[in-house]
Amino acid sequence: MDQETGTGRLRVKLPSLPEVFRTVAIPVRARFWRKLAAFSGPGYLVAVGYMDPGNWATDLAGGSAFGYTLLSVILLSNVMAILLQSLAAKLGIATGRDLAQACRDGYPRPIGIALWLLCELAIVACDLAEVIGTAIALQLLFGLPLVWGICITAFDVLLLLLLQNHGFRKLEAFVITLLVVIAGCFVYELALSQPAWSAVMAGFVPDARIVRDPAMLYIAIGIIGATVMPHNLYLHSSIVQTRAFATDPAGKREAIRFATIDSTVALMLALFINAAILILAASAFHTSGQTRVAEIQDAYQLLSPTLGAAAASTLFAVALLASGQNSTVTATLAGQIVMEGFLHVRLTPWVRRLITRLLAIVPAVGVAIVYGEQGTGKLLVLSQVVLSMQLPFAVIPLVQFTSDRTRMGEFVNPLWLKLAAWVIAAIIVGLNIRLLLGVAGLV
Repeated sequence: MDQETGTGRLRVKLPSLPEVFRTVAIPVRARFWRKLAAFSGPGYLVAVGYMDPGNWATDLAGGSAFGYTLLSVILLSNVMAILLQSLAAKLGIATGRDLAQACRDGYPRPIGIALWLLCELAIVACDLAEVIGTAIALQLLFGLPLVWGICITAFDVLLLLLLQNHGFRKLEAFVITLLVVIAGCFVYELALSQPAWSAVMAGFVPDARIVRDPAMLYIAIGIIGATVMPHNLYLHSSIVQTRAFATDPAGKREAIRFATIDSTVALMLALFINAAILILAASAFHTSGQTRVAEIQDAYQLLSPTLGAAAASTLFAVALLASGQNSTVTATLAGQIVMEGFLHVRLTPWVRRLITRLLAIVPAVGVAIVYGEQGTGKLLVLSQVVLSMQLPFAVIPLVQFTSDRTRMGEFVNPLWLKLAAWVIAAIIVGLNIRLLLGVAGLV
């Protein structure tokens, strides 16, 4: 952090999230599983962003409209996410700098400011999805008007403050508990829907129609935007530093290995939940001719009569509420990391949370009042496309920094990983260009 002193300006590099930096002890001579347990947690906080309410909107729309076809996009997105999140963890562990700090160190100030603004836009788009998703869940479970539910979400900052006061491991435990609730709800839903598993397996094979069909491509890019989320790369590169691992090369190498296992396992859970939502929409709605079920409220109303079980709709809403509350925690942490890393501006968590949430609440309330439920559903999908548009501005710096030997030393990306990472960056940029050309009517 830049600090003013009596003799001039002194630059002191403080760690990311200093209040929780290296607060989680790592046993030195423990067995593999005990060490893995100590390192486990950050991956699940990251995985939350891969199954937030924005994912629900895109997965429901894709499954009801196109059946199982877009499962291949979910799988591709998850593979991208696993690789990119492993790079984010490696950057944080190897250099002691999160991605926002690395951008501030590595780019001229105007570029750093531009990247910060783009990342803040992505966080607001993510928070917009959480606001709408939580409000919809409150409406479905308790009958609250949508506008009231949106306004109530302003107070979930109290939940974050309560969790942070009990330590970072308690925060991780809360998140993991809600993830288990979400997964359990969808196991039940899938058992009821009885999908055609041969068709499900075929859906994981890429289909050229995804690129040729503008409507399918729009949903596909929304899925990528909802899955590989830019602020998660900033988040992961910071929270891996909550572990008090040895800082010699051997200790960093071990930390990178366990952090990669942690995030990979957590993202496989995210893959299951995202695929389950799309499979549920395809098996319950698409196969019965209900191909326009793009709204979460419509899915809630139709699930119980379609599947013949009264609990189906209720559990669907419970999982949605758990998803929204989980995502609100991680978006706040990401916002704090981004602001501190790019600008060296530190706000108390409740102030930072309130600013982000108000920026999301204002457009959500406006759309809910003017256009009602249908408008908020479209806004939910649009927020995920906006996220996808911001993704290259986080991915390209991440790949560049982790491929720089001067910065990474012996932990620099090997050639195969460097090539794979740049291919993923090129795919993301190419899909976004294709979408923009389609919107402009040029293709």
